[in-house]
Amino acid sequence: MLRVDPARWDQTPADLRELAMSASHPRTRERFLALYEITQESCATRVAAQARRHPQTVMEWLHLYNTGGPEALVYQRTGGRPPFARRSRQASARQSVRPNDPPPLRR
Repeated sequence: MLRVDPARWDQTPADLRELAMSASHPRTRERFLALYEITQESCATRVAAQARRHPQTVMEWLHLYNTGGPEALVYQRTGGRPPFARRSRQASARQSVRPNDPPPLRR
């Protein structure tokens, strides 16, 4: 059975829970919370089912943590389309249109 090794990184299970609660990105929170649940006498397969994730995904998080530490679980956007602009950005973009510009075409 796979085990989380927080002692290797001078951490405790409570530290994993704190990292989960203070993480800025939801995916990072999910990863640390899954590891915390595994330290509470649960198994990766059961945690994966509760989180609606594939068991291999949770086991990969466990391996990443055990080999690379907490930094290995922090979510990093790797590519694809940029995130949608928020409404405040869209509003400021509309306001920045110059008065002599023709109106945008609507489809």
